[in-house]
Amino acid sequence: SPDSLNIGARHISVSTSGIVPAIAALEKENLQITLSISLHASNDARRSALMPVNRKWSVDELLGAAKHYFNATGRRVSIEYTLIAGENDGEDDAKELASLLRRYFARGDALHINLIPVNPVKESGFSAGSRESIERFRLSLERAGFTATVRRTLGPDISASCGQLRRKRETDKA
Repeated sequence: SPDSLNIGARHISVSTSGIVPAIAALEKENLQITLSISLHASNDARRSALMPVNRKWSVDELLGAAKHYFNATGRRVSIEYTLIAGENDGEDDAKELASLLRRYFARGDALHINLIPVNPVKESGFSAGSRESIERFRLSLERAGFTATVRRTLGPDISASCGQLRRKRETDKA
């Protein structure tokens, strides 16, 4: 709206952890926005451990809804994938992710993979891999025909980024 910030819809992304009925509802709105899917794993077992929402809507249900959204709207789908050292960032993980996405998206579909090195957060025990391992993961996806970029690190100073926002306790300030 020119009466507000005047931001074009094509510059807006709606991110979801995987609430499949909400994706279908968003699709019906027929907005010119990007759908961002927080995936973070390429199989149900690993994704359920990282993201409990997966216990209700599986990876296949989620990606099926994302593909349906793309087919109905023609709008880009972005896959958000947080890279966690030793959890989901190996060469086999990249190949499994590429194989999974290829089941739903064809070459030429407006799909983008946004790789996010995890911010180390004491409570989670997670850490990011090396720059080299992150780059190997990205290159593996590109060799499989996907566009993938590594997002710059944001929020490590406040234990935040991609689902990592933590409330600081007085005991954490020491």
